[in-house]
Amino acid sequence: MTDDVKDKEQPVAAEPAPEPAPKKGKDQAQGKEKSKAKGKGKGKEPASAKTKEPAEKKPKVKTGPPRMRKFYEQQCLPNLQKQFGYVNPMQAPKLTKITVNMGVGEAISNIKLLDQAAEEIKAICGQKPVVTRARRSIAGFKLRAGLPIGCMVTLRGDRMYEFFDRLVNVALPRVRDFRGVSPKSFDGRGNFSLGIKEQIIFAEIVYDKVERIQGMNISINTSARTDEEARALLKLMGMPFREQQIKEG
Repeated sequence: MTDDVKDKEQPVAAEPAPEPAPKKGKDQAQGKEKSKAKGKGKGKEPASAKTKEPAEKKPKVKTGPPRMRKFYEQQCLPNLQKQFGYVNPMQAPKLTKITVNMGVGEAISNIKLLDQAAEEIKAICGQKPVVTRARRSIAGFKLRAGLPIGCMVTLRGDRMYEFFDRLVNVALPRVRDFRGVSPKSFDGRGNFSLGIKEQIIFAEIVYDKVERIQGMNISINTSARTDEEARALLKLMGMPFREQQIKEG
C-alpha cells in the first residue's frame, strides 16, 4: 500500500470538547453566601454564640439554734434531772408544740376582719395560718356549718422556741397591769393554756394599722406526764407565774 492510502486509513484525533460555561444564578449565589460566611467567621462571634456569665449567688447565712433551745439544753435540763431524779436526760419534759388560735366571730358579717387577723398572726408567728370553720350551725349566733370564723397556727421546732422566747421576754411584760399568769391553767396532762386580750402586745404588730383589738388563745404542749413537771419546766424557761392568787371582789 502506498503512503497516501496509509494516511487515509489513520484515524483523525478527536478535538477536546470545550469546557462548559459556569452557570449563572444559584451557583453564583451559593458562592457569594459561602464567601460571606467565611468573612464573618474571621470577625466577631454572633450574639447568640456568646455565653452569659452566671449571676453570683449570695452565700446563705447559717444561723445557729434558737437562744431558748440553748437555754433549755444548758440550764433547764440539768436542773430538771436534779429536781426529779431523771436517770436518762430523755425522760425530762420538753416543749412539743405551741398552738396560737384567734377566733373572729364578726367575720360572719365582715370577711375582711378575718383576712386582717390572718395577716397579724402571720406577722407574730412567722408562719401562714390555717382558716378554721364552724363545725355546727347555731341559729342564735346566725352561724352555719362551714363558715370561716377564725385562724390557727401550730408551731414546732425552732419557730416554737423563738415564739416562746418573744412571748415570755417581750410580749407579756408589755401587758397593762401585768401581775403574772395563773399557775392553775393546766389540763392535768402537762399542757398549759394562756389567754391574751390584745394582740398589740407583740412588737410585730403596727398599732396604726390595727382596725380592731383582738385576743387570742395560746396552748403550750409539753411531754410532761404531770402538771407539776410541766409547771417546773415552764418556770425554769422563764414563764412568769403568779405566786399568790388574787381574789376578785
